[in-house]
Amino acid sequence: MLFRQSFLAVFLCYGVGAIGSSLAPGQIKNLVTFGDSYTDVTAMADGGTVWPVYAAGYANVSLFPFAKAGATCSNNITFRPFPSLYESQLPTYFAEKANGTLQSLVPNETLYTLWIGTNDVGVSALLTGSDAPRVSLVDTVACAVSWVKTMYTSGARNFLFQNMIPLQTTILYSADSYPNEYWTLERNTTEWSVVMAEFARSGNKLQELMLEALVPSLKDAHVGFFDSYSFFEDMLAHPALYLNGTAPLNITGCVHSCVYQLNESPTDTGVCTIANGTDRDSFLWYDELHPSEQTDRNIAKEVAEVIEGKFNRWTRWLS
Repeated sequence: MLFRQSFLAVFLCYGVGAIGSSLAPGQIKNLVTFGDSYTDVTAMADGGTVWPVYAAGYANVSLFPFAKAGATCSNNITFRPFPSLYESQLPTYFAEKANGTLQSLVPNETLYTLWIGTNDVGVSALLTGSDAPRVSLVDTVACAVSWVKTMYTSGARNFLFQNMIPLQTTILYSADSYPNEYWTLERNTTEWSVVMAEFARSGNKLQELMLEALVPSLKDAHVGFFDSYSFFEDMLAHPALYLNGTAPLNITGCVHSCVYQLNESPTDTGVCTIANGTDRDSFLWYDELHPSEQTDRNIAKEVAEVIEGKFNRWTRWLS
C-alpha cells in the first residue's frame, strides 16, 4: 500500500530517538499549520476562534494556516470529499511558496505543525470500512509521518507533530452516544468506543515509533511530539484547571448538542440544546466531535509555550 514500504524500511532501522533541546526563546516568528477541522481557522468547528489563532496571538508570531475541515492525510488511502493533506493542503502550500506568497518563511524561524488522524480513523473511513482495499491504520499513520519528510525536503526544519486525542471520549464515539449530525444510523456504540480507543492508542504509538525512526535522517531538524492524548486525559481528569465558564463544569456534554431520531437525515436539524455566553466555557466539547473554544484556548497556551522555546510538559523533543 501507499507509504507502507517506506515505513517498513524506516522501521527496520528503528532506534530510540534522543530527547533534544527545544526551540530557542525568540527563535520562532512564524507558525504554519496543517490538519483537519480541529485546526481549520475558517471552519471554526469550536464555535468561535480556533487554537492556531490564539496560539499565534499568545506567542506573538505570524500565522499561515493550511488545515481544512474534513481532511484525512490522503484521499488515496481514506477517501472523503474534503481537502486532504496530500492532495490539497500541501499542493496549496507549495504553490504559494513558488509564487512568493510565503517568502517570509525563513526555515529557522518557522514552526510547522500537523494535527490529523481523527477523520482517517473515524466514520466514512477506517471505522466504517469506507476506504481503499486493504488499507490499515499503519497506512494512515505512515502517511501522516511522511509529512515531516516531505516538508523537510522542501526546506522546513522545525516541526510539532500532534497526536490523536482520546476519541472514545468524544460524544460521537462514546459508549453512551446518541444519533447526531455526524451519524444517525444504527450502530453498536460500545463497540465503536472500544475500537476508537484502540485506533487512537495504537495509532499514536505507531506515530511515535515511526517519528523516532525517521529523525536520525533529518539533519539539523527539530521534531517535537505533542501528546494531545495525554493532554486531553488531563483536562478530562481535572476540568477545574481548564474550564472556567459560569455553568457547572461539563466534560460529557457539549455546547451545541443536537439529538436526532435514529435513521433521521443528517440534513435535518435534530433537537438542539445550545449553551450561550460565558456558559460555553464550562464545556470541554463544542459538539459531538469537536473541542470547545475554551479547550482550544488551553491547547493554544501549550503550543505557545513550544513556540516561545519554553519547556512544555506535553511535548517530547525527538531531535
